Amino acid sequence: MPSVPAVPTRRAVLAAGVALSAAAYAGAPPAFGRVRRLDPALDALIAPDAEIEQIASGLKWAEGPVWVKDGGFLLFSDPPMNTMYRWSRADGQSVFMHPSGYAGPDTPTLREPGSNGLAIDATGALVICDSGDRSLVRYDFKTKQRTSLVDRYEGKRLNSPNDCAIAKSGAIYFTDPPYGLTGIEKSPVKELPFSGIYRWTPDGKLALLDKSFLYPNGIAFSPDEQTLYVDNTDSNQPIIRAYKLGADGMPVSATTLFDTKPLMGPGVLGAPDGMKLDALGNLYAAGPGGLLVISPQGKLLGVIEAPGRTTPNCAFGEDGFTLFFAATDAVGRIRLKVKGANWR
Repeated sequence: MPSVPAVPTRRAVLAAGVALSAAAYAGAPPAFGRVRRLDPALDALIAPDAEIEQIASGLKWAEGPVWVKDGGFLLFSDPPMNTMYRWSRADGQSVFMHPSGYAGPDTPTLREPGSNGLAIDATGALVICDSGDRSLVRYDFKTKQRTSLVDRYEGKRLNSPNDCAIAKSGAIYFTDPPYGLTGIEKSPVKELPFSGIYRWTPDGKLALLDKSFLYPNGIAFSPDEQTLYVDNTDSNQPIIRAYKLGADGMPVSATTLFDTKPLMGPGVLGAPDGMKLDALGNLYAAGPGGLLVISPQGKLLGVIEAPGRTTPNCAFGEDGFTLFFAATDAVGRIRLKVKGANWR
């Protein structure tokens, strides 16, 4: 995502009516990150003494982490560098796939030629939001074969699939802003006149859920999969929207869960981006200042920060109690007191 300016050490207001107490910054922050506590309810999710550890570095733009249970490792993307990395406690950080997306000759039309959001489907295969190839791709770990699932809507090429969430039914919900294209929405190779939120089903059908967001980005389900959350990286409408889903998996209504605009300001890094949910339905959503911890009712409980960095996405991993998060050129992790949603 486009970079935005650095997080100040203090802000008078973090969300409408939420004041930052001096206690939130008491003591020296850990070397890589800190937790800003805005509501006592956060203590049930993140222990007061929880520390943030850096596990990976040297990226241009970290994105799309996902935990691979069958193997016990984390994968994450560097879209501008067309590289996917692997990390495990045993082996540390290494290159997993290069190119991770577009494999053709150099082209000036691509701003982010690599993979972006990642997910694991019910078969254990990797689903890749391939920004460079402008498609949704399945990768088989055993055969190393890549299969394009979809790359067009009504005959026109997708913009650049960004992030995805997989339902228990096997349907893949994904966002398609034009961030992978040079010029973004003004790219001459952009074929669709909008940025869509889609639902792809294993029978090969692609349905458009919404095209009202300028930059739809992070996407995730509530634990019961009755609500789909999508955020918009548009500075004029930087919101997280909650879609109630019908029995057919399509939206029946939509409301704004959280507006990040009151958090924005000069010197604040970050914007709405990737997100994940825990088993209690709390959101861990990239936003201005870090990962915003938001209750299912839309209350801001706290912020997981990596000072001087943007935190564009996150994923639960290991035993389900570890939250990994991308942070500009690095990846961090923090232990929580609650597991990720539907952790098996």
